[in-house]
Amino acid sequence: MAKKLWEPSEEQIKNSNMVAFMTGVNKKYGTDFSEYNALWEWSVNHIPEFWAEMWEYAGIKASKGFDEVIDDVNKMPGTKWFSGARLNFAENLLKFRDDEPAVVFHGEDRVTRRLSHAELYDEVARVAASLKEMGIRPGDRVVGFMPNMPESIIAMLAAVSLGATWSSCSPDFGVKGVLDRFGQIRPRVLFTADGYFFKGKNLDSLERIGNILQQIDSVEKVVVVPYTESDPDIGAIPDAVLYDQFKSSKSGLEIDFVQLPFEHPLYIMYSSGTTGLPKCMVQSAGGILIQQMKEHLLHTDLKRSDNIFYFTTCGWMMWNWLTCALSVGATVVLFDGNPFHPGPEALWKMAEEEKITVFGTSAGYIAALMNSGLEPGKQFDLSPLRALLSTGSPLSVEGFEFAYKSIKEDFQLASISGGTDINGCFALGNPTGPVYTGELQCRGLGMAVEAFNEDGEPVYNQQGELVCTKPAPSMPIYFWDDPDGKKYHDAYFDVYPGVWRHGDFIEINDRGGVTIYGRSDATLNPGGVRIGTAEIYRQVEQLDEIEDSLVIGQPWKNDVRVILFVKMMAGYALTDELKDKIRKTIRANASPRHVPAKIVEVPDVPYTLNMKKVELAVKKAIAGQKVLNKDALRNPEILDYYASLPELQED
Repeated sequence: MAKKLWEPSEEQIKNSNMVAFMTGVNKKYGTDFSEYNALWEWSVNHIPEFWAEMWEYAGIKASKGFDEVIDDVNKMPGTKWFSGARLNFAENLLKFRDDEPAVVFHGEDRVTRRLSHAELYDEVARVAASLKEMGIRPGDRVVGFMPNMPESIIAMLAAVSLGATWSSCSPDFGVKGVLDRFGQIRPRVLFTADGYFFKGKNLDSLERIGNILQQIDSVEKVVVVPYTESDPDIGAIPDAVLYDQFKSSKSGLEIDFVQLPFEHPLYIMYSSGTTGLPKCMVQSAGGILIQQMKEHLLHTDLKRSDNIFYFTTCGWMMWNWLTCALSVGATVVLFDGNPFHPGPEALWKMAEEEKITVFGTSAGYIAALMNSGLEPGKQFDLSPLRALLSTGSPLSVEGFEFAYKSIKEDFQLASISGGTDINGCFALGNPTGPVYTGELQCRGLGMAVEAFNEDGEPVYNQQGELVCTKPAPSMPIYFWDDPDGKKYHDAYFDVYPGVWRHGDFIEINDRGGVTIYGRSDATLNPGGVRIGTAEIYRQVEQLDEIEDSLVIGQPWKNDVRVILFVKMMAGYALTDELKDKIRKTIRANASPRHVPAKIVEVPDVPYTLNMKKVELAVKKAIAGQKVLNKDALRNPEILDYYASLPELQED
């Protein structure tokens, strides 16, 4: 039985954006909603009316209003949203031009920088002028291989102010990981820093940039931001220029925000690469803007006075999500580096200094914080903190209880869940409702989320597949290099026609709370970071010593650890030296997050009859769960071997 941990005061409820929005709906439509679930029911049963109200409440800036909210509420994929509207995403994030703080940056090297809204606008204007001068046009791709620093936001806003499409990777990606992504979309401009800091080390990015450029011939300009060095040597990088030399020397420039349709391509995001090359998901400017403003304004209760932080990198959708808080006029707090360097207090010291009101992180971070022994609330003044957001993987009951015991007694803990696919949430926080252990407070407004059983019927108080039965504006407009839409259809709509199947197992209870039981596919989530098994396979199976391999995520100590099973080539043994070689290969070509916690030798790898690896069957066998459809396996007897491995019960 879930335990109630917190509920908002009457004053908090009365002053919330959610109640203000609800009051507006009641006045306009003659409804009498007084609690969240009734508003949610209305929002999913009146999709056009809800999103029209959201447009108005968010104060979306557009040079031309919309003619129609949605062309067909029963059509997925291929829904057309807000036809006729003309707007610019960057203009909506840069509408505040005063001296209030817009971006605060803390680097692991202890460098702190601050930009006001006016200074941010000026920086974006200068970079946009230079991009325009080199001929960047709507539809061109501009990318970032960047730490989570102000120049990442500046470059993105400058690019999309011109109608270019932005995509980014974090600098801990290896060359292959970057090529798998940027190589598909062929960018014209690449922004990078000279390096980054992690665990006290100064790590170089320029050598990898040189290797990347040898295989992506579309890049015309590389803009290098000095970070680890004040004057980095960029002589070996073709077409490279330092950031200060690239941006216009003029000040006081006005940005000519290119006005574009609602569904103009804004971001290209990437799937985890479970079944091969990552899928490139193209998302619309208007769709991302209205979805993320809804989540900031209503579900996070964000106001101009807030200082919002999310621990993320530029390779995770939470960076995109955090950046959109500028549209509300809030202060965005950035951190780049290891959150436990020089110790577990790093982020909480920053939270105290910056008077952070909304602190976002992953369930994996909270689990690691629990194991560290730190109790932030007892060591730091967190009195401004009113909300803790957690995502990336399900937050354990113990994690919920730790937050209220060791961080703060009186604040909202909002466990949130969505996906890179929609750059937003299916289920998340409700600032007007109570918090229960292990539960996400509610399904998102306008998100027709259900749990489906195997027969495709909605079920309550039992586990089912997370589905969305009606369109939402931030769903991808298309996949890159998918002219007939087959990749897009197969990713979400091949199980339940016309219904988005997300790939999570969830339970929806009678009060509208949601419990997430993890992915229903093979995506790994160590530390809350989505990792595709194929990205690891590509590195391991190129080694001469390895015949075959299989990767799973094993639930372990309130997190997930990556387990790599290897079948050896004849004549080879899994020595400590080979384990080190495997780890180094994965670290160099994928990222440090892909490195397995354990590498275990096995005699065989289970396959289906049509030769697909079956990670989920192994995961179930190890957990002592019944494996269904063994008849579909080529070698089902091998599962007994995996189930009895003693190494998997050890640290």
